[in-house]
Amino acid sequence: MTTDQFRGVYPAMTTPFTSEGRIDFEQLQTDARRLENAGVSGLVPVGSTGESATLTHDEHVEVVEAVVSAVDVPVIAGSGSNSTREALELSQRSVDAGADALLLISPYYNKPEPAGMVDHYRTIADEVDVPQIVYNVPSRTGRNMTVDTVVELAGHENIAGYKAASGDLNQISEVVERTRDEDFSVLSGDDGLTLPVLSVGGTGTISVVANVEPERTVELVQAALDDDYARAREIHHELGELVRQLFVETNPIPVKEAMEMRGYGPADLRAPLTRLSEQHRERLQELLDDLQRREAEATSG
Repeated sequence: MTTDQFRGVYPAMTTPFTSEGRIDFEQLQTDARRLENAGVSGLVPVGSTGESATLTHDEHVEVVEAVVSAVDVPVIAGSGSNSTREALELSQRSVDAGADALLLISPYYNKPEPAGMVDHYRTIADEVDVPQIVYNVPSRTGRNMTVDTVVELAGHENIAGYKAASGDLNQISEVVERTRDEDFSVLSGDDGLTLPVLSVGGTGTISVVANVEPERTVELVQAALDDDYARAREIHHELGELVRQLFVETNPIPVKEAMEMRGYGPADLRAPLTRLSEQHRERLQELLDDLQRREAEATSG
């Protein structure tokens, strides 16, 4: 896999569970093939949306193996941890399982200083020879990765991209500006900001909504990459309320509910996450029905 392939839509996959809490590998592979057939550029299993925090390391590797064996598109495995040693081990095992690239969340809870952040990522990049995406999501980690840190990391030959989920478009734009001379991709990690991120030079998205609406998400991103911003804006607004609804409770609670409503697998989660509350289900169903109706009308028209 080459770094210029970080372009397009990469669904942040969910991990389906049976009612007994075991991983449903058959459904996982069915879902991977459904997304591949929708035209995505690659798949991202075992990230935050995949409930990686509640998977054992062995389960984590088994999920990567299952997805790799089901599809031909690149597989970017989530393999981060707040422990550098643990992240390194999980990264090596994920690559051994067939992952083409890695997504590494910034260390959470222990909140390292910028120097510690750089050492963490460089340690993994020095030891594991595949393209790696650093992931800034301060709402989950408690620490924002500074622009200077990202720019410093972008100089490493194996650090090939940045998943931006800070919600700060000024910061994201500065990362793009300051890494333009590197072989480095900036990907949106926030569905509501995918279009703005693309407009300032981003190359794609690691997306939650793409689990439910992969074709529309692919069309949005491709339109923006082709400078057809009129069409990209149209799709952005078509998906806008669904995107907001998918985050009314902690991800992946709503997206798993939406996938079950569409017949894409069970909405079961691992504790401590719980099913979507009743007050949000009706509106979510209405939005999904409306999008399907629009698609049917467009097809028949």
